[in-house]
Amino acid sequence: MNIDKNLPVMVTGATGYVAGWLVKRLLDEGLTVHAPVRNPDDASKLKYLNEIAANAPGKIRYFKADLMQPGSYQEAMAGCQMVFHTASPFRMDVKDAQKELIEPAQIGTRNVLETVDRTPSVKRVVLTSSCAAIYGDSADLDNTPNGIFTEEIWNTSSSLKHQPYSYSKTLAEQEAWKIVKKQNRWDLVAINPSFVIGPGINPDGTSESFNIIRRMGDGTAKGGLPNIRLGLVDVRDVAEAHFRAAFTAQANGRYITSGHNSSFPEMASTLLDRYGRDYPIPRRTLPKWLVWLVGPIADKSVTRKMIARNVDRPWKADNSRSRNELGIRYRPLADSMNDFFQQFVEAGQFAK
Repeated sequence: MNIDKNLPVMVTGATGYVAGWLVKRLLDEGLTVHAPVRNPDDASKLKYLNEIAANAPGKIRYFKADLMQPGSYQEAMAGCQMVFHTASPFRMDVKDAQKELIEPAQIGTRNVLETVDRTPSVKRVVLTSSCAAIYGDSADLDNTPNGIFTEEIWNTSSSLKHQPYSYSKTLAEQEAWKIVKKQNRWDLVAINPSFVIGPGINPDGTSESFNIIRRMGDGTAKGGLPNIRLGLVDVRDVAEAHFRAAFTAQANGRYITSGHNSSFPEMASTLLDRYGRDYPIPRRTLPKWLVWLVGPIADKSVTRKMIARNVDRPWKADNSRSRNELGIRYRPLADSMNDFFQQFVEAGQFAK
């Protein structure tokens, strides 16, 4: 699939964490990016995108749109060759999971793809899904054929009450595959990142990733971290996977985009050499019984079921499709973590 630099591409959620790096990659390639946003007149929200556009050969154009409004992407999508649907909230601490997570993910996906159906120029949609659509808890690994998460597996353990974020990503991706199967003009590629880390285009990002790294430097987690194992991937590698999924002709289906099978204590340990003297980086792994006891008290979004099914459990995913078919080379974990932490340091978010 050739890159036609005369045709624009559209990125939903362009001000988001992954989308920021994706927009930069597209602009650096010389493409015109259509960015539908809630309020195109709010210069403060668009500041960082405008900064990267000022130094790139491509152009960015803003359009007014709302994820929950059917048809509101029509103007932004007109004439586009590719659509990247990245918009979906990533928050753990929610009051109403149905309204804050499920509906934006599922209805938003439906609204975008129904507009794709009415836009003849679109050839492919790249959807930002998640490994959360593959598994809900590390305990799900017990039920996998070879003790490893692959693209064939779907999350069946999450629900509105248990791991609602994972449930929202599962429903949204399933909705997308349902819609694409009803036609044969455009195709769909899903990118399924594990836990995303690394510096943001916007240093004040609101993704859950920022909250977790912040706790490693501000003293909140100085007593230690639970041994929750998880996949980790650099945000810049996730953006590159989106770009290659769009413009690699044979790309198809789902791609687990995960560089490392790791854990929270391992994440913190990568920061010790550079920052351990000056900042309260966690050095201790908390025993499971202690996490069970105090976890739900310290954080209302943490349940005992979540602790039972994730702490001290292995986590392993197969990233071979992304490496072999998209040519992704994952950067070292220490590089991602140190670059991310440095962004907080430069923003003055940690007291020494």
